[in-house]
Amino acid sequence: MKNPCLRPSRTLKIKNCLRSLTLGLSSLAMIIALNAASIPSAAASASAAGICPSLLNQSFPKLQDDSAQSLCQYAGKVVLVVNTASYCGFTSQYDGLEKLYSQHKDQGLVVLGFPSNDFSQEPGTNQEIAAFCTNTFAVKFPMFAKTNVKGPKANPLFAELSRLAEPPGWNFHKYLIGRDGRLVGSYSSMVGPQSRSLRRDLDKALAAPAAIK
Repeated sequence: MKNPCLRPSRTLKIKNCLRSLTLGLSSLAMIIALNAASIPSAAASASAAGICPSLLNQSFPKLQDDSAQSLCQYAGKVVLVVNTASYCGFTSQYDGLEKLYSQHKDQGLVVLGFPSNDFSQEPGTNQEIAAFCTNTFAVKFPMFAKTNVKGPKANPLFAELSRLAEPPGWNFHKYLIGRDGRLVGSYSSMVGPQSRSLRRDLDKALAAPAAIK
């Protein structure tokens, strides 16, 4: 006769079953976590593959802290790119640009400011430029670190905009990019933020649906 003490009890069997089930669930949770971690990488690959328009598929350091900012975050918006300077006869256009941004940002407009000393009117550091923009004009639209906007040293965005249209002839030249990531128009410093021609093109661009290709 077999010793009943050697027989596994019902309770022990249940415990073993629960232990196996727990291990199985732990493995499943690990697989799910690994798959979830790969989602951002997949999103980045999709962006590089063409979701972000080529004109915006680049990054620049932020004026305030030099942190890299991808222009892909503005895909699907209407973008007004402007080269700026603190000591220029057109510097007061900061006020009009900020008003334009404030009025239309909820409709999808973003103004991007790129300070430049290419015309010898922006000698300050990034910190000095940031303080000037904030304290003098209460600028809230995105501003980027001081850069070159014309000639062989022009940053990639301005190099491409110059190829598509014309290089900046002076500070506060403006380029309007539609929701589809294509250049809509180029405007000289003489064309102010509230000018009829710019506002006409801006209103039309804001009314267009996004169609990123």
